[in-house]
Amino acid sequence: MRLNATRIWLCGWLGCLLLSSAALGQTKLTVGYGAVSADQLVLWVAKDMGIFAKNQIDAQLVFFTGGALAVTAMVSGDTPIIQASGPGVVSASLAGAEAVYVAGGIVSLDYQLMTQPEIKTPAQLKGGQIAIARFGGAADFVARFMLSKLGLNPLKDVTIVQVGTTPDRLTALETKRVQATVLVPPVTYMAQKKGFYLMADVATQGLAYQHQGAVTTRKFLREHPEVVRNFVKSYIESVHRMKTDREGGLKILAKHLRLDDREILEKTLDNSITENKLPQKQYPTLAGIKTILDQLALKDPKARAAKPQDFVDARFVEEFDKSGFIDGLYRRAKR
Repeated sequence: MRLNATRIWLCGWLGCLLLSSAALGQTKLTVGYGAVSADQLVLWVAKDMGIFAKNQIDAQLVFFTGGALAVTAMVSGDTPIIQASGPGVVSASLAGAEAVYVAGGIVSLDYQLMTQPEIKTPAQLKGGQIAIARFGGAADFVARFMLSKLGLNPLKDVTIVQVGTTPDRLTALETKRVQATVLVPPVTYMAQKKGFYLMADVATQGLAYQHQGAVTTRKFLREHPEVVRNFVKSYIESVHRMKTDREGGLKILAKHLRLDDREILEKTLDNSITENKLPQKQYPTLAGIKTILDQLALKDPKARAAKPQDFVDARFVEEFDKSGFIDGLYRRAKR
């Protein structure tokens, strides 16, 4: 009996040892993101479906209230890789942070300018307040872009105010703290159901834009190339899973958005995985970075001298593309 007990104890100890060794084979990695929206689904899928773990990454996802804070955390080294939108990333690089996109993520915008139900013309917006997340972020860029398209001067005709996350901006509309805001799905669909007015849709403008993609610093890329490679591989596989596992995607969306409206979830997922928004081949968009540089160049002379290529290192996307890995994922899905 004592021998059997010893064998059982030894087997258990060896099992724990093997599990510990497997755990040690993974790299702990803190990954930051700056919004609670469907734009983050690629990270949530990679984490919840075990894709990061399969590629030797023990990922800890950390939420920041705005992309600017996520960029700051990346520059400090606290979160070596983040998912963030172009303006904050490009601005940080121009300031010396050497931030680069290693995967494109979302390469177009689907923000909508939503107003109070009684405000249905640009003229009615004059003198009003428009909520964004933070100055210098994607929502700020979109608000100014759309106001200009509507014939309004963002500096004179309205007051742009920092409110916070997408749900926070919807709350600001509901409580009439502001007259308008820019939202993304699924909150856009929720706002429409509540009666708010869709004044302008940036997606109809055909605007090339580097939105929520995977970013790191050149320093981290130099020092930990294999970690970044495994992250990019996970990112590509997560995009594939989003496009091919509908029920899985819906389940993860519902969990992280705390939403049980099947109609809104389905519309949100369908919008999230379109090829023009989230391409299979995850190259960052140089045209989209140029859009951001052109906007920043109005105030920053460094932006006028910069090139889109300065903010991209797509070596691993190119590797997985040229090797046939990406095409192979989708061929297998069709069988």
